[in-house]
Amino acid sequence: MWTETNNKLNKKFKFKDFKEAFSFMTHVALIAEKMDHHPEWKNTYNELEIWLNTHDAGDIVTEKDHKLAKAIDKINMKS
Repeated sequence: MWTETNNKLNKKFKFKDFKEAFSFMTHVALIAEKMDHHPEWKNTYNELEIWLNTHDAGDIVTEKDHKLAKAIDKINMKS
């Protein structure tokens, strides 16, 4: 579940191993590039944390962030 804190949407993911986490990140990167909306993220082995906000709107959460969050969740369902 995505949470909104400090003007950012945030979600943590846990995968079987690094390969699975990196594969997921690659899928997210391709979607984010198509949307021209890039996440802030941190990956440590099989764990990934993502933060979303819209920089050109003053670093607040906008509809762009919610759309990317939904797209990320769809990728996660397929993983």
